[in-house]
Amino acid sequence: MLRKPVAKQALKAEMNVVPYIDVMLVLLVIFMVTAPLLVQGVKLELPKIASEALPTDSQKTILTLSVVSDGSYYWNVGPEVDIQSRSDQAVSLDDMVEKIEQIKQQHEALLFFIRGDKSTDYASVVKAIAALQKVGIADVGLITESPDA
Repeated sequence: MLRKPVAKQALKAEMNVVPYIDVMLVLLVIFMVTAPLLVQGVKLELPKIASEALPTDSQKTILTLSVVSDGSYYWNVGPEVDIQSRSDQAVSLDDMVEKIEQIKQQHEALLFFIRGDKSTDYASVVKAIAALQKVGIADVGLITESPDA
């Protein structure tokens, strides 16, 4: 008679999960490396309430940049936000960047605010913000008018 061999240990009915853990760790590393590359944009912190005024530091000079609907730019440099008067203007984006970089070198502490005309397209405003970011201006405030005005 044939006998069945007797196992010294009982059979294990467990699944080996070590290869699955290795695969998950590789996927985690891939996602951690590629996720920062997928995000592209301009960092903005918009106010929670539209009517809230932005605090200004009285020690800093304020540069108010206005984007006109025809794609030109004008700005004012002074102690307060002023959208009516013009210190200087530029027709092209490159010209604007060059002149604002000179202003930035002249004034150590500058606050930057940007506003777009109602008929200005969104792309012109974003191009201006991106150009300022390339020059090294990280904090830009957006100026809006209240719906009452």
